[in-house]
Amino acid sequence: MSHPYKRDRPLSRQGGDMTDIADRYRRLAAVLDHRIESVPADRWESPSPCEGWTTRDVVAHLIDWHGGVAELGGLTLPPGPPVEDDPVAAWRHTRDAMQELLDDPERANTSYEGMFGPTTVAATADQFLGLDLIVHGWDIARGAGLDDTIPPEDVAELLPTIRQLGDNLRRPGVCGPEVPVPDDADDQTKLLGLLGRRR
Repeated sequence: MSHPYKRDRPLSRQGGDMTDIADRYRRLAAVLDHRIESVPADRWESPSPCEGWTTRDVVAHLIDWHGGVAELGGLTLPPGPPVEDDPVAAWRHTRDAMQELLDDPERANTSYEGMFGPTTVAATADQFLGLDLIVHGWDIARGAGLDDTIPPEDVAELLPTIRQLGDNLRRPGVCGPEVPVPDDADDQTKLLGLLGRRR
């Protein structure tokens, strides 16, 4: 999943939005923590719903994208354990480094010129890391044979955003073709269908 979009919502340096972003990341990361820590040792090489990627590859993508978000503002995350050796430790290191960045208003509010104008590292992390933590968390759970239920509040928050993206989701490297679902499908199934995933 590539990320050609940027949020342009202004952020406050007084707390407010910044605290919300850091706390939201902390909550979403905790859900992903449980999924990653629950992957059986023999399932890291299992195919994930992301075509051509194993469960380990999905974790590697998440780690790479965290570093990429920091780099958009000229920042860096410290290198951690290789995901090839220990995906759980690699994820924990990256999670902690991003949380530390988001908890620091000066670094989190680092601005840069996005595709649609000025934005910040925190704004990009909030929208696109948040999306990835939810969606790729499902991919990891699915690939590893775990409970892949997405918390209902996350589905409710994400579904309108995904609908608004429309055809932008079909750009190369983002999501595959929409998967049709019944009109009476639950919201998680509808969300996954829009993301090109089958429940």
